[in-house]
Amino acid sequence: MSKKKISAGPSWVKTQEGQHLKGRRSRDTKPEIRLRHAVHRLGLRYRLHRQVAPRCTADFVLPRHRIAVFVDGCFWHGCPTHGVSAFRGPNAERWAEKIAANKARDQRNTAAAEAAGWLVVRVWECEVRTAPDRAALRILQLSDRAREDGAQSR
Repeated sequence: MSKKKISAGPSWVKTQEGQHLKGRRSRDTKPEIRLRHAVHRLGLRYRLHRQVAPRCTADFVLPRHRIAVFVDGCFWHGCPTHGVSAFRGPNAERWAEKIAANKARDQRNTAAAEAAGWLVVRVWECEVRTAPDRAALRILQLSDRAREDGAQSR
C-alpha cells in the first residue's frame, strides 16, 4: 500500500528580501511595550498575555475594567494605511493568504472576547509609533466608561 504525501499547497520560497522577517517577535514587541508604558503612566494597571476566550490571548488586559488590548502590527494584520496592498515575488499568493487568515482570526478573537464579556481595544502599530499617549488615552477613556457603567448597574 503506497502512501501519498498530502501537501498544503506550494511551500515557501526563501528569498533575500524576506530574511528580515525571520525570527520576528510575536510578544513584547516595541510598539506593545511603548503602549504599556504609556498606559501605566496614566495610572492604569494591567496583566500581560492573558487568555480572554478559548484560543484568544490578549497582548495585555485591564482586569478591573474587563478590557482586552491587542496591538496589531501593520504588516502582519493588514493595516489599511500601511499594510501591503499587493504582494510580489514567488510567495505573493501565500503572503496574501497569510494576511487574510490573520485578519479573519482577529475578527474571530474579537467576537469571542466580546462574547466572554471583555471590551476589546485594537491598536495599530502605527498609532503607537506616532502617538503612544493618544492610544493610551483611548484605553483610559474606555476604562472610565466601563467604571461608570459598572457603578450605574449596581
